[in-house]
Amino acid sequence: MSISLFGRSLLTLLDFTPEEIQYLLNLSMQVKTEAKKEKKFRRFEGKTLAMLFEKRSTRTRCAFETAFGEEGGHPVFLSSADIHLGVKEELQDTARVFGRMFSAIQFRGFKQETVEILAKYSGVPVYNGLTDLYHPTQALADFLTLRENFGEVKGRTLCYVGDGRNNVARSLMIISALLGTNFTVITPPELNPDSVILEKCAALAKVSNSIIKVSSDIHSVLGADALYTDVWASMGEEAQKEERVRILSPYQVNQKLMNMTAKSSTIFLHCLPAVKGEEVTAEVIEGPQSRVWDEAENRKHTIKAVMLATLVK
Repeated sequence: MSISLFGRSLLTLLDFTPEEIQYLLNLSMQVKTEAKKEKKFRRFEGKTLAMLFEKRSTRTRCAFETAFGEEGGHPVFLSSADIHLGVKEELQDTARVFGRMFSAIQFRGFKQETVEILAKYSGVPVYNGLTDLYHPTQALADFLTLRENFGEVKGRTLCYVGDGRNNVARSLMIISALLGTNFTVITPPELNPDSVILEKCAALAKVSNSIIKVSSDIHSVLGADALYTDVWASMGEEAQKEERVRILSPYQVNQKLMNMTAKSSTIFLHCLPAVKGEEVTAEVIEGPQSRVWDEAENRKHTIKAVMLATLVK
């Protein structure tokens, strides 16, 4: 089956079919191989990328900027302090202007509505580099890492331990349900994922024959191929840090929890940045089961694949 994503935006993985996601992962593996062999191309030559940031970034900014620039494109970084992003000028007007000046737009910020308006009015591909609801480019990098370690991801078991409502947990649930990966969110009840995303993913999981579960019992990690965690207080939630530490401390990923999977092949994943000693111990993140540095590198290869698929015929 021929797949073309030319001209498409990546706002949430809910907009993509399993076949389209597998296509992006295959392309990611190709561009990573090209990078290792030091093959050089100019596939974005003559193209421009607007990079809009409301939130700070290390991996997302570096991945987009280097992936685009190394292919001959011109990325332009713009923070909310640099432009009228929803201030003094309506967002849809900014989107129309960017659509006239840029080949594509990347947005990393707070509201999902912002990235949706940019896509609606700009007329060019828009990439969600992170919003409060979704982090699709991170989930693609995570699943490329799973592929590298286990081959086929269908039938594997991924456990997310920590804040079950955040954008990473939501995006991992979506891609797992689409690709047939068993996914368990292990979290205190007050941080359970919302019912809407659970219902959507449950329907997708029926088609892919995967199991989506939510549990407050840390023993649910038994049999997991990968354990995943994230910071306990996301950007914008710093005021809740003390309470999060209190309720999430029992869910720390430490060597004892890794051993509870009863699998020596279990790997550890984290989207970074990590607060060592809180959501994960230094022993685990620096240990032999950790794949977080491969995962961080894979942000670049999956992001390049998304831009190639949507910008180059």
